[in-house]
Amino acid sequence: MTSKVFVVGVGMTKFEKPETRDWQYWDMAKEAGTAALADAGIPYDLVEQVPVGYCYQASTAGQRAVYELGLSGVPVYNVNNNCATGSTALMMARQFVAGGLNDCVLALGFEKMTKGALGAGSSGGDFATSPVARHYGVMAAKHGFEMTPPTAQIFGNAAREHMERYGTTAEQLAGVGAKNHGHSANNPNAQFQDVYTVEEILAARTIHAPLTKLQCSPTSDGAAAAVVVSERFVREHGLEDRAVEIAGQAMTTDTGESFSSGSCIDVVGKPMSRAAAHAVYEESGLGIEDVDVIELHDCFSINELLTYEALGMCGEGESGKLIGDGATTYGGRWVVNPSGGLISKGHPLGATGLAQAAELVWQLRGEAGPRQVEGARVGLAHNIGLGGAAVVTLLRRSAG
Repeated sequence: MTSKVFVVGVGMTKFEKPETRDWQYWDMAKEAGTAALADAGIPYDLVEQVPVGYCYQASTAGQRAVYELGLSGVPVYNVNNNCATGSTALMMARQFVAGGLNDCVLALGFEKMTKGALGAGSSGGDFATSPVARHYGVMAAKHGFEMTPPTAQIFGNAAREHMERYGTTAEQLAGVGAKNHGHSANNPNAQFQDVYTVEEILAARTIHAPLTKLQCSPTSDGAAAAVVVSERFVREHGLEDRAVEIAGQAMTTDTGESFSSGSCIDVVGKPMSRAAAHAVYEESGLGIEDVDVIELHDCFSINELLTYEALGMCGEGESGKLIGDGATTYGGRWVVNPSGGLISKGHPLGATGLAQAAELVWQLRGEAGPRQVEGARVGLAHNIGLGGAAVVTLLRRSAG
């Protein structure tokens, strides 16, 4: 990257169960975008470009949403990258600023979803033409295909492989859900704020063994946004006290490693996550040992464990022990998903990556209230989508 880039404003709506609230996608986008601009203390007129992420709305829905903030005529880009959509919009904003094209860009993401489990691909269509049909083919060759929700099935089969290979237990998987549900009790923006024990999570309805309902992210409505600016913009507008630097960021897509092993662990994105994390550490000069707080893509409990390993938080197959030892909650080595994560905060696809960034900005500024991770200076966000894309972002509190 050619210059430093900062996030100076973030905002998000409360994440809601679909059809709970009488709002349209442009209403939620206006709420999140207005909040981000107010957080930065700047008017929409200073925004030069707007990448907008979503998966379930029609083409140019980004414009319809952004027009609620103002009719300034700036370029609007409609972004769809499955569950990594929000972080993809954030990465585009960073690239516009880092490359010297703009000084102020608004990244926005939203989703208005329907009740029920996700199908084999968020963009619809029959299974044979789904962009992830190749991924599910790898799963079917090893595990067959059961009459359970496809996304839960492919991650559930990754969990089965992890248990068989490393001795990971159902209790450790449930421990991820218990931790994240517990964290969300302190997050008023979370879809759920209920606390559960490991035993209650194990006793919940099975979606695809070993995953129960309380280990699976729900469908959600909501929006999130971030104002991304140059170092010059920070200085000229006196935003040093709001600025959090994007110290490193990388996106990776599938390589041969995702498919060659025939393993669901690989096909759901662990190699992508590992490669993106390595690139971010190299760019930033920081490592996982420097990170204090992490927001990662726990679409299912197993993916949190796989991501621990991909980020270098532990050795291969050792992630279950981190949960058992309390290493990833308050008082441990890292606090992972203080927001409640996707499992409890919710997962409106286009908004998720930007909501992760919002949580980390609040944490690094010391503004997270009862969720605050004491002394947090470096945060890491991990957002992944099948099909596939993995985005890892490293945020560092500005010295200013």
